[in-house]
Amino acid sequence: MTIAYLPLPADDVPRYEPWVGEPEVLAEAAVAGRRAAAWIRSLPAAPTPRPVGTWLAGALPDAVEAAMGSLDPAQCDRMGPDGRLVEGNGGVDAGTTSTLTVVPCVLSDADWLTPDQHIRLMAVASITTGIARLLADDPGTAILHGLAARMCATLDHATRPDHPGLATEFEHTI
Repeated sequence: MTIAYLPLPADDVPRYEPWVGEPEVLAEAAVAGRRAAAWIRSLPAAPTPRPVGTWLAGALPDAVEAAMGSLDPAQCDRMGPDGRLVEGNGGVDAGTTSTLTVVPCVLSDADWLTPDQHIRLMAVASITTGIARLLADDPGTAILHGLAARMCATLDHATRPDHPGLATEFEHTI
């Protein structure tokens, strides 16, 4: 027996309908991403110039900000016109995801940072890639049941200022 996958007629292509509260959740995520990027940029610089120091000061915070600002629940897993599953990306491109997934491998070279800062950087990368994957896998649950908002709160906690007295100054840099 031969199975032939037929394309869907153009009139039957499902259109994306935004979820209730989606704009607010995405705006909150973008702001959390900007705060996280500002925290990464506020980390101490390497005592001597190193590639990982340059990467931590530029590419990583840029990737976090870009990922959290580009989240798109419409880019979720779906069926393609040929009837096959198309894996979504939650709005985050492959290059940005690649930058975030390399964080655990790169941090061993950032020996001027404290272990707490290492763990918090790994949390930032994990949360950022995780929220995109969550939106790609199940945007309705992520938005309607507050999972994306909780992940943003966790991101805010991970990127809180290192010194409580700097919180007010830090918030004004965003």
